[in-house]
Amino acid sequence: MIATMTSKGQVTVPREIRERFHIKTGDKLDFVIREDGTIETVPIHTSLKSLKGMLPRTMKKVTLEDMEKAIGTGRKYAWN
Repeated sequence: MIATMTSKGQVTVPREIRERFHIKTGDKLDFVIREDGTIETVPIHTSLKSLKGMLPRTMKKVTLEDMEKAIGTGRKYAWN
């Protein structure tokens, strides 16, 4: 399929592609440049706002020092 870029840098995604990959108005497309120079377009359907609250909150604030210790020891949670 071929699409033409406008003078504003916009391209219309062909209907067949939009329907096949369920791309809707407002969805984001991630353009990935591969080592061989090809470009891969990946539809992103999840907003960052929808990810809020997925991880449990820690019981206390964690300092950078605590994080460094956890990384250094390979422990999952150094602050527990």
